[in-house]
Amino acid sequence: MSVLDRYALSRRRLLTVFGGAAVTALSIPLESGKALAQAVFRTYPFQLGVASGDPSPDGFVIWTRLAPEPFEIGYGMPMAPVAVDWEVADAPNMRNIVAKGAAIAPPELGHSVHVEVGGLQPNRDYWYRFTAGKERSLVGRARTTPALGAALDRVRFAVSGCQNYEQGYYTAYRRMAEDNPDFVFCYGDYIYEGRGNRVWNSANGPVENIRQHVGSEIYSLDDYRRRYAQYKMDADLQAAHAAAPWFAVWDDHETDNNWVGDHDQDGTDPKLFNLRRQAAVQAYYENMPLRASSFPAGTSLQIYRRAAYGQLLNLNLLDTRQFRSAQPCDGKYPAACPGLDEPRAEVIGAAQEKWLMDGLMGSKATWNVIAQQVMMMDLDRDPAQGVQVNPDSWAGYRIPRGRLLSRIRDARIANVAVLTGDEHQNFAGDLYVDGTKSEAAPIASEFVVTSITSGGDGADQRDEYAKIQAGNPMLKFNNSQRGYAICEATSKAFVTEFKVLDAVTRRDGKLSTRAKWALEAGKPGIVQA
Repeated sequence: MSVLDRYALSRRRLLTVFGGAAVTALSIPLESGKALAQAVFRTYPFQLGVASGDPSPDGFVIWTRLAPEPFEIGYGMPMAPVAVDWEVADAPNMRNIVAKGAAIAPPELGHSVHVEVGGLQPNRDYWYRFTAGKERSLVGRARTTPALGAALDRVRFAVSGCQNYEQGYYTAYRRMAEDNPDFVFCYGDYIYEGRGNRVWNSANGPVENIRQHVGSEIYSLDDYRRRYAQYKMDADLQAAHAAAPWFAVWDDHETDNNWVGDHDQDGTDPKLFNLRRQAAVQAYYENMPLRASSFPAGTSLQIYRRAAYGQLLNLNLLDTRQFRSAQPCDGKYPAACPGLDEPRAEVIGAAQEKWLMDGLMGSKATWNVIAQQVMMMDLDRDPAQGVQVNPDSWAGYRIPRGRLLSRIRDARIANVAVLTGDEHQNFAGDLYVDGTKSEAAPIASEFVVTSITSGGDGADQRDEYAKIQAGNPMLKFNNSQRGYAICEATSKAFVTEFKVLDAVTRRDGKLSTRAKWALEAGKPGIVQA
């Protein structure tokens, strides 16, 4: 019997006696005459908010995690399963309940709850909430995807990630929630794994962090749980989760900076690093609104997946960490070494690459979106010194990069938009197998979305990137402020609106649109909108 089966709702398995400092129990009668325990919390248990994710035409996942004392050992919960009720309604006032039930929050999963709601109507808003004992969560909004093959006027969604807690406030998330997107694609770096630091040594000298991580660098499951709790307690991030369903993927900092496969940046014995990966994988699942199909197995998590938005858009979510071979050039940045042309190198692995190409070739949607983590443009990062690339991007893996783009080109797959994060900057440009030398027209186009906070306030464009843009003709736009993007797909165009804040080191940062770049349907190459 699987862990999930073991914790499927069963009245016989509901908790009858609680222990621990933050929660006790009362018994209430059931129709059968048996007793069902009702938790009584001394501290509000929904400290980490609620979330929805991975929507489908008939439902979505709704998530919460009980943590009355998020930073304490055991986070204020007894080491026993706890019953949590859930409701879904067709309006934010929650008066007309269209689905409801009860779930188990097991201690093995940090008392998290992942309810896969089904039986709903396609392409419409719903609202949800949880109850544990007499305590009730805030209300979140979710939205189902359109029916398969449905005709749509538009899809409008947000792109975000790289949210280093120490380097800024999450004002961008509050503004993103107000934008009311159909969904959010989070490209990763949801947490950062480093120790708490009072001062950050930035490129411009020492900067005092405006807030600080709790504890040292994280290694154990308890460490990762506390770090997620610190991030999730932020009210602006909670607002963004409550505003729309998320499609979440990870990048490196959910485990360790620049990790790939079973390699970390410090050369740790893979057997030891895999112990850390197991803790990171479990904590990620516990804290994200993921389906049971992504349930962790050791160091593995099924995170590449696909969603369809009618005839308009197919969303292909990639994993560029789990199946990647070791970084070339010892991970040094910028890089120029023979390892860039390693013939056996992989970024997404053979199975995922086949899955992606099968999906792209079988797609009948107007727009084919590849939503992933690391830049696919092969930017020369130091044009004055010959070709030097970022080894932690697709440019560091020339063989698999060229193979994928060549296959897209040769299959004549049109209207491909790549969405990326990781760089802590905004970029918009076109994709070729080899710079702009070998193709008459771009194969696809890429929109790289800046960080929520990582990198601090930033600037319109850093001096070195003005030189990089001048030396890389495929790159059309670059900006180094913080923020997020809103993408809107219609039958005519795929438009990315880069939204930036003038500051993230104060809470009243002002949001503005820095630029809009678009792909026109059937016409390769981006244009300014």
